[in-house]
Amino acid sequence: GRLLHTGFDTGHGYIRPPRRPGSAAAQAAIILQSSQNDMHGGQSFAFFDRDMAEFVENASEDDIYQAMEGLVYNLNSMHSRAGAQVPFSSINLGCDTSEGGRRVTRNLLLAYEKGLGRGETPIFPNIIFRLKAGINFNPGDPNYDLFKLAIRTAATRMNPTFSFMDSPQNLPYGDEVAYMGCRSRVIANRHGEAVSDGRGNLSFTSINLPRIALRSNGNVDAFYHLLEEAMTLVGRQLMHRYTIQSHLKVKDMPFLMGQGLYMDSGHLQPNDEIGMAARHGTLSIGFIGLAETLTILSGATHARSEDSRKMGLEIVGFMRRMIDFFAEQYDMNFTLLATPAEGLSGRFIKIDRKIFGTIPGVTDKEYYTNSFHVPVSTDMTAFEKLSIEGPYHHLTNAGHISYVELEAPPIHNLEAFEAVIRAMGQVGVGYGGINFPIDECRVCGYSGLIESECPSCGSQDIRRIRRITGYLSTVDRFNYAKQSELKDRQAHIH
Repeated sequence: GRLLHTGFDTGHGYIRPPRRPGSAAAQAAIILQSSQNDMHGGQSFAFFDRDMAEFVENASEDDIYQAMEGLVYNLNSMHSRAGAQVPFSSINLGCDTSEGGRRVTRNLLLAYEKGLGRGETPIFPNIIFRLKAGINFNPGDPNYDLFKLAIRTAATRMNPTFSFMDSPQNLPYGDEVAYMGCRSRVIANRHGEAVSDGRGNLSFTSINLPRIALRSNGNVDAFYHLLEEAMTLVGRQLMHRYTIQSHLKVKDMPFLMGQGLYMDSGHLQPNDEIGMAARHGTLSIGFIGLAETLTILSGATHARSEDSRKMGLEIVGFMRRMIDFFAEQYDMNFTLLATPAEGLSGRFIKIDRKIFGTIPGVTDKEYYTNSFHVPVSTDMTAFEKLSIEGPYHHLTNAGHISYVELEAPPIHNLEAFEAVIRAMGQVGVGYGGINFPIDECRVCGYSGLIESECPSCGSQDIRRIRRITGYLSTVDRFNYAKQSELKDRQAHIH
């Protein structure tokens, strides 16, 4: 938002502040692309509706719509990372009740709902709709109509996902919490203001919980001893990495630090080290495979046993207490992450199968279950799944997400879609989404559930879009482990 108001320099000349919605939307995309080139990971626009509002005050609805359509087009076509991919972008909105903010939100949702040039579902940006009682969550709230539009758009495109500002971990911050794509959350700050803007996650390292459980031979006391050792080692590793990062110079990240995008970097000179700014970021310890860990330690996953459910919360609670201890010990923003395991889910289990053999319910498939999630193959209702996973959101303060799987796009049952979103809010979910298959014919544009060939034109050139860990992707880009997981996914509403 500040860069839109002051202008910025990408290294090839000064970009003056925009005056019209089209220019503002184009510059927003450039800002995301430029910061992407300075780092790995994704970029999140924390208050898109608020920051864009003044640029649409005197514009027509058509001009605003065209600007938002241009933003969607740009974020699906502008390359970064030496052309390896488009910017991994997320846009948070929904809580600005000003007329300008409402117009921005409405037209972005409408443009996303319409899709790309031939009606294709956009992969980016991830749109994250903030929900808060009194603003948009209930009938009569000033932005409730935008919530209804967000539901309609999500029922067609699988985006937006939804963040809950009234969940236990987000409520203390009002509507300030922003999420990034596959669940990242940065808010509390030991060294400054608790905001999302101008900050990020510096590094995270994930722990293979099933490996620790296997090494303990199912002994719970031994498991906790080994887990404490692993977390202590990872805490030291993250601090070592931060020490190296803090000695980087502003000129090493000319946009992120040179343009003052990162908190407290505005007063630094090109040859200054970035440590005083970087300390506002977070260092996160993540974990994978809680379900398999519980199978080893108690004989069942948290989806099948009350004892396992209790043990799962105790394990993650233990990790969170250690995280909070590290924050005090190192005076850094240590946080606990429900890891969005994409590559790790297959890599870890492959290694463990070689060491420990094929163990039923543990290493007998091609992937470990993500973070605290119940296994994707579990036959249960949406509310049962959310009730189990909800309490973990409060513990994982670096980021989290829960999903409900549907068999088909729910475009004709928006009431059920809204009921699922409300159920998420009831059980403490901080960030959630609803998944379903999206199949699109690349020849004629037909969209729907497609088996082997398009029912309209007979083409077998089908674009199959699914959510992978937190963002949309075409199935052909899934790795082998994630393709295996995709086949095992069960719908949660019967």
